[in-house]
Amino acid sequence: MSRLTGKTAVITGGATGIGLGAARRFIEEGAVVYIFGRRQEMLDAAVHQLGPSARAVQGSVTHLPDLDRLYETVKAERGGLDIVLANAGTGAFAALGSITPEHVDETFDLNVKGLIFTVQKALPLMGAGGSIILTGSSTGVMGTPAFSIYSATKAAVRNLARSWALDLRGTGIRVNVMSPGPISTELAQEVLGADGMDAIGATTVLGRVGDPSETGAVAAFLASADSSFMTGGEVFVDGGLAQV
Repeated sequence: MSRLTGKTAVITGGATGIGLGAARRFIEEGAVVYIFGRRQEMLDAAVHQLGPSARAVQGSVTHLPDLDRLYETVKAERGGLDIVLANAGTGAFAALGSITPEHVDETFDLNVKGLIFTVQKALPLMGAGGSIILTGSSTGVMGTPAFSIYSATKAAVRNLARSWALDLRGTGIRVNVMSPGPISTELAQEVLGADGMDAIGATTVLGRVGDPSETGAVAAFLASADSSFMTGGEVFVDGGLAQV
């Protein structure tokens, strides 16, 4: 498939997990992809895997000068930008009664504030036909014990897409949310452990966890003209977890 031939994409949190799966699929479909993340060694390993159509810029979405440097690099090398997958995020368990200000600040700074400025700073490089994809979560529409702060950030992401679709009316730029359920990523394994991943996978209708290649396929659909009549929407990739 070559739906993204000639396109330029930025993926935050692109060195591992869902971001890496999307980067791989975007490149398979013809795009040049800039992956952005905090750990240089992981970026280097990802570029080695992805090949010559991958570029890496090190930085954090919570540090605005890093985002400026990312987009300055894209502008200098490619001239413009077609696709943004705002995927960087974090999550940790904290039940009501044990939530700390530091936990709230860290989660909202990365998952919400960082996402906001990832998108806002990309806009000057984008034009008609552009696609913005926000990584949400099935937790954004579910009650989740001891995971309320992360879940609240993903509910916020969903509303950002709705509101931004209206803000972008007339520009030709679309914005949608891709909301995964349990996906076998490094972060999920760290938070849940192998037993926890198996347990939550068993609760899905399909009876398993998903793979980053599956979220990558959905991200490529949202990035391409195949989703040209979609904006302000949400696509769940959750094995039915939040659907039934």
